[in-house]
Amino acid sequence: MMEAQESSIQYNRWSNSQDEVSMNMTASRGVDYEGICTKLCTGKLGITMKVAGGIVLFWVIFIIGYITGYYTHKCK
Repeated sequence: MMEAQESSIQYNRWSNSQDEVSMNMTASRGVDYEGICTKLCTGKLGITMKVAGGIVLFWVIFIIGYITGYYTHKCK
């Protein structure tokens, strides 16, 4: 469920007819997804996650290929 957010919008008008709009939005409570992604994707933990993901992906593809090959080349 989305949490309520506080926002403030300020409009400043310049003399040469250009508008400047500043938006500042802060969540009252929530998960910092950018921080979690940064932790999981960088440094030693990021390298470990990428290696583990590669190994899991390899075995998933290997098992799917094995099952497909088994049923494709099965003797009748």
